[in-house]
Amino acid sequence: MTTAKTETKTTAAPKTRAKKTGESTSGAEFSAFTLPKMDMPTMEVPAAVREIAEKGVEQFREAYDRMRSAAEESTDLIEDSYETSRQGMVELNLRALEAAKSNTDAAYSFMRDMFGVKTLSQAIELQTSYARKQFEALSGQTKDIQELAAKMASDAGEPVKDAVEKMFKDIKAA
Repeated sequence: MTTAKTETKTTAAPKTRAKKTGESTSGAEFSAFTLPKMDMPTMEVPAAVREIAEKGVEQFREAYDRMRSAAEESTDLIEDSYETSRQGMVELNLRALEAAKSNTDAAYSFMRDMFGVKTLSQAIELQTSYARKQFEALSGQTKDIQELAAKMASDAGEPVKDAVEKMFKDIKAA
């Protein structure tokens, strides 16, 4: 009995070298794995499709321009409102400081005068006079600050009011 030997050819596996620590892998080692170049078929785009695409792009540009313009106007509006509010607050704070200084000066003057009284009736008369003057001063200061605060609120809201009126005019015109 003879046995037939079948020979099989085996190909040796590609040798891989061990990567040393700190050694980088370059793209040269993988150059054998390039993809074949594939040509895309040329295709004629119908004129109607091209026209629709061009109109879509143009509409997008117009919408973008309107949106950018609206954003810029809104930014300007907010900046104007903040600046007006800032100026109003500075003026309001100055008025409050002036009122505080005036009231402090009046209290100092009253105390100085109180140290100079000789009788109880002079002290009561001086106290009554001081209380009346301070009530009138505080009433005037409060009225002044309220008017300034109302003006400040009106001025700060003016740019918003103008923008809303412009928007309604634009809507009516469209």
